[in-house]
Amino acid sequence: MDGRARVPVAVVAAALIGLVAFSWPLFLRPESGMSATQAPIMFALVLPTVLAVVLSEIAGGRMDARSLAMLGVLAAVGTILRPLSAGTAGFELVFFLMILAGRVFGAGFGFALGAITLFTSALITSGVGPWLPYQMLAAGMVGLFAGLLPRAGGRAEILLLAAYGMVSAFAYGWVMDFSFWPFGIGEDTQISFDPALGPLENLHRFVLYNIATSMGWNLGRALTNAVVIALLGVPLLRLLRRSARQARFAPASSAQPLAE
Repeated sequence: MDGRARVPVAVVAAALIGLVAFSWPLFLRPESGMSATQAPIMFALVLPTVLAVVLSEIAGGRMDARSLAMLGVLAAVGTILRPLSAGTAGFELVFFLMILAGRVFGAGFGFALGAITLFTSALITSGVGPWLPYQMLAAGMVGLFAGLLPRAGGRAEILLLAAYGMVSAFAYGWVMDFSFWPFGIGEDTQISFDPALGPLENLHRFVLYNIATSMGWNLGRALTNAVVIALLGVPLLRLLRRSARQARFAPASSAQPLAE
């Protein structure tokens, strides 16, 4: 298997790890004792996954030294943006950059950027805790799927990215809530996790819980993504694509460049 063939394998593996990490409440009971060891296990899985994706991008010829430098620069920008927005009422400026970079540089780059940005920003905002590996995975998924969006050009591309920004904002909030929901509220309510119930019934309860507690935050994040992408998407995509050509990235997609 050559380097280029390993790129999608690493990306698929990252997506599968994310799926397992966030779907555990449907299959694992809180009394199993895994709650105390989950976060260390997830952290031990996330860091090698990010490294594997980056190495597979390099092995596949999609990244070089300048590409790695671009990854570092964008992660640094995201690290600065996150504490500036602080997440008040869902207002977060960190995700639109992952979306645009994932669109231009590809799914593997987007996954690495999302995970690294959440990790480094947590270090400077004292946000390190058991939630961090889940935040890294969820943000990585935002960048990953941005790199898998269908081809589009011009205004259609901006509309596609803005719509994805809204959908991914809700998805990020949902999966983060889902990861700690079994321990977030007390028992014996209509929105509590009940280990005696099946996956579908617990999923129904989670939907009610999420609507009641997190809808406003998710909506604020979604609107922020859509508005920022609509306002800054055209110039930033041009800038990133110019940088991608200089860094010799392989095309992330067959998207038509925006008209100059």
